[in-house]
Amino acid sequence: MDNSNYLYLNTSILYRCGQKYYDKKLSGHDINAAQILFLILIYEQEGLNMQQLAQKGCFDKGTITKSISRLEELGYVTTQSSPQDKRIRLLYTTDKTKDIIRDIYMIRQQWWELLSKDIGAQELQQFEATLSRLSENARKYEQQEEAGIKLFGIQKLTLLDYPQKMASTIFTGGCNFRCPFCQNSDLVFLPENMPELQEEDVLSFLEKRKGILDGVCISGGEPLLNPELAGFLKKIKDMGYAVKLDTNGSSPDQLKHLVEEGLVNYVAMDIKNAPQKYSETAGIRNLDLSGIQESITYLKEGHVAYEFRTTIVKELHTAQDIQDMADWLQGAAPWYLQNFEDSDRVIQKGLHAWDEETLQQFQKLAKAKVPNTELRGI
Repeated sequence: MDNSNYLYLNTSILYRCGQKYYDKKLSGHDINAAQILFLILIYEQEGLNMQQLAQKGCFDKGTITKSISRLEELGYVTTQSSPQDKRIRLLYTTDKTKDIIRDIYMIRQQWWELLSKDIGAQELQQFEATLSRLSENARKYEQQEEAGIKLFGIQKLTLLDYPQKMASTIFTGGCNFRCPFCQNSDLVFLPENMPELQEEDVLSFLEKRKGILDGVCISGGEPLLNPELAGFLKKIKDMGYAVKLDTNGSSPDQLKHLVEEGLVNYVAMDIKNAPQKYSETAGIRNLDLSGIQESITYLKEGHVAYEFRTTIVKELHTAQDIQDMADWLQGAAPWYLQNFEDSDRVIQKGLHAWDEETLQQFQKLAKAKVPNTELRGI
């Protein structure tokens, strides 16, 4: 016997057959299998709120909202504001529910009799214990998934990072590049003693700053390496903030997903150097530029507000490199040339900035192909 799909297939059979059974038996009461469990849970714990209901069954917000709204429409459930917090709605069953609850319990009991037919008491007891353990393990995994994104720094106020917005910048950890001039070496290499910020603390800070801050910048490290990023950004967007994403552009699929889900308002993509010197400047041997090219093309198509930016380093960038990058980025708007700033956190020591006159010459070269080229940090 092929056991490769044992759990998934049998769980699906139980679920689908159970749905059909409950839908048929409950049709006279205008409710169905999607609502029955919520109705039972509320009846057995009157005054339950939405969050508590979600925790009991690992339900998502959309599923709960849809089912509770339907039960309210049918007159089976009513809601009241919590005396402690008016924003929290408490759930109660009505007399209409109490009139049919015995029928619901009998329908449930009959389904169990059908399922457990010809199965001995000891075997059922073992099954219930095993199922409880499986469910507990699944719940633990769900809680781990909801533990949140790993964050390693926050600049509570910046007037520079997000154009025309008063913002806060949040730093993720880890990067797939090793740019010699990077000033966040600790976020790239993540020392063992690197202090971590709790997601809930960062969200609490942002909640308190609503109406004061306009936007949130997500930087790094490389933020798109974090699979939890979308969920984190959704929480920020739900607070009403505009979101700016800093990225090296190496993960075009993740970038497109965030943009198309409406989770990002502005993208700042780093262009490290001309294609022939990209690997050297990114600190990665034989770097595949296909993802970089895909991200450049996607942003130039205008799906989201964006900028390209290049940190100019004397040891890494020449006039020819600027011309080659301008050819590569032709048609982009805008492109910022940022002067390198040395610090004790730079990955490679001994690098230098170009002088202002040279940077202005670079800007002139770039403007021939990218007219909206500006200088930063001079």
